[in-house]
Parts: sequence; C-alpha cells; structure tokens
Amino acid sequence: MILSRRNLLILAAALGISAGPAVAQETLNVGSYPNNPPFEFKGESGNFEGFEVDIVTEAAKRLGMNVDIQGLDFQPLFAATSSGRIDVAISSITITQERLGSQSFTQPYYDSDMGIAAKKDGEVKSLADLKGKIVGVLSGSTGDKWSKEHQSEQGFAEIKGYNTQQEVLLDLSAGRIDGVVSDVPGMGYAFTKMQGLAVVDRIKTGEQYGLMMTKNHPLLGKINDALTEMKKDGTLAAIHKKWFGTEPPADSSTVVEAPLPKA
Repeated sequence: MILSRRNLLILAAALGISAGPAVAQETLNVGSYPNNPPFEFKGESGNFEGFEVDIVTEAAKRLGMNVDIQGLDFQPLFAATSSGRIDVAISSITITQERLGSQSFTQPYYDSDMGIAAKKDGEVKSLADLKGKIVGVLSGSTGDKWSKEHQSEQGFAEIKGYNTQQEVLLDLSAGRIDGVVSDVPGMGYAFTKMQGLAVVDRIKTGEQYGLMMTKNHPLLGKINDALTEMKKDGTLAAIHKKWFGTEPPADSSTVVEAPLPKA
C-alpha cells in the first residue's frame, strides 16, 4: 500500500511522531528594568539594548533559543522570577546569600561597588557628609539594604525609596534629597547624560552581578555553561569592551570562570 503525504501526517500524529522539523524555537522569557544603561535600556527603536541584554541573548542563542524581554521595575523582578512569570531577570542584580534563599543565580560576570552620588557643587563630598541628611535609594536594591543596615551608624536622617533610578536621580538634582546610595557603574553612566551630579565616594562591597533565575530552574546549568564558554572564547570580554570601552580586568568575573553560586 502506498501512503500519501496526508496519510503519513495522520499516522505520525497518531503515533506522536514529529512529521518534520520544529517551526519555532523555544523562547527564554526575560525581565529587565528598562532604564539602566549601559546594562539595559530601550533604544530609539523601542527594543532592549545593553551589556546584559547582549549577554543573555548570546547565552540563549547558544542553547538554540530566542529571547523575549519585558520591562519591569526593579523590585517586581524578584516576584516575576519566583512565580515563574519570567525565566531570567537582568538589571545589574547583585548575587547575595539572602537572595540565593529564594532565587538562583548564574556565575557572576561583572564586579561592582556601591557609591555615594551628590551634587557637584553641594556640601556632600563623602559618605560622612550624609550624617543628618536625606538619602535616596532604589527600592529593593543592595543600596537600599546597605543604607537601612547602616542608618544608625552613619546618622542618616531619612531613607527614601524610589521605583526607578531616574526618579531618585531627578530628586537628587532637584535638591529634594541630599545623596544617593547605588551601584557605581549605573550612576557613572547616567552622569554622562545628567549634568551637575557625580559619584563623590565609593563603598567597597565586592558586589558581583549574575543572571537571576527562578529557583532551581531546569535551564540554570545550561545557561551557566554558556557563560563559561563565553568567557573561554572571549565573547564576554568583547561585549564588555563594546559597552564600557575597555577590556575587562584580567582577574575580574567578566573573564574568570566560576561555579554556580550556592546558598
């Protein structure tokens, strides 16, 4: 008996056999804070661009996957990964032991510190000058956590939380707060666009950024392996140079391979 293509397709469907190659690739659902250049931001085309966008896109490509990036404020990213609404969150998210209790992280790919931002012509020139002053932070960030833990020691009069980095920096520029505690790289990049503000002091924290994923996500190991390959073949170093204009330090997490962080 000669089977027509139609009969073959019917038979294949009945047996649960694929009649041909898959039409669409799997998609990695990514959540991103949309205004955090050069790590992630929306370009003129309306699409996400940036250092971490390139990292997660390349890692997904090596797994044969596309990425779908949706914009979220910083704090909601944690609920989105926990609920499985997204697979991965990018937004210069620091790997911490506390976060590892409810989230998973890939190996780190960027080293950072926190800093104090203030007006260039203002009276705040260092961390010590914030005593009795109002401090602004991005809600849910490590800057928020650090400020609350050290409020009594440093004598901050008040800590104000904001949903976006732009809001907190605009309030700093307007004089509604006296200083901002946040990640140095993001603020430094913002101040190439915003006049009159500067990072006036650094807080050495040894922070490292990684891709944050749903706890024990089945793709965690594979994406981590893709990052290892990207470090080995120089792809991550090239992405760093594209967005920061320099080669990453030879001993930095952008270059050095690392295991998965453990809680």
